[in-house]
Amino acid sequence: MLGKITLNYSPNFSTNKRNKKNIKLLIFHYTGMKNENKAINRLTDVNSRVSSHYFIKKNGQTILLVPELYVAWHAGKSYWKKKKSLNKSSIGIEIQNTGHQFGYHKFTNSQIKSLVKLSIYLIKKYKINNKNILGHSDVAYDRKKDPGEKFPWQFLAKKKIGIWHNLEKIKLRKNRNLKITILEKKEFLNCLKKIGYFVRQISLKQKKKLITAFQRRFRPELINGKIDRECLIIAQKISKLYNYFS
Repeated sequence: MLGKITLNYSPNFSTNKRNKKNIKLLIFHYTGMKNENKAINRLTDVNSRVSSHYFIKKNGQTILLVPELYVAWHAGKSYWKKKKSLNKSSIGIEIQNTGHQFGYHKFTNSQIKSLVKLSIYLIKKYKINNKNILGHSDVAYDRKKDPGEKFPWQFLAKKKIGIWHNLEKIKLRKNRNLKITILEKKEFLNCLKKIGYFVRQISLKQKKKLITAFQRRFRPELINGKIDRECLIIAQKISKLYNYFS
């Protein structure tokens, strides 16, 4: 059961309805604002030109801001699997959290419980592939950090929401900070490309942000923007899983 949904419509969406079949992605965000009221006000302010389909409060209350068949303005400039401008093919869920700018903290149990229910409902309704359940920083790593390293990707994967590597932590830890060769670094980036990240023709600064985004998602214990053997092993495993879920 999805549970009770509160309506608080935002004016920020594209007015042309889209076909149900065009919805392929589910993108998670944190609000990155000091409190819920400010976040909701921004998402419903016509001058902000931002919105999402759903908003989940700290107490788990779920608010519908934009009907699912309309395009909400949540992803901005974005890229995944050779596709750009992902608003038109995605559903965006904002989860209240002050974010890195205002004291990033864990998401509440109530939020995650509501997120699980909502995500399962949307995945089933739109037949969304597990490999297309993403964070904002996956699709816009040069601009965004959300939902961040405290977002429970591993837990969600156990609920069949997104993908996790399930590699043994003790064995992985032994490979942390171990240097790899130039060829292995190229292999790492090729794995990220296979997963869906934008890798082509990026600067050194962008490359560090890309590595950081990958670490926030799949190796949250250490986020330093540097490729080590642990990152390579995880990337190899994840790229195989993404191929499996094709």
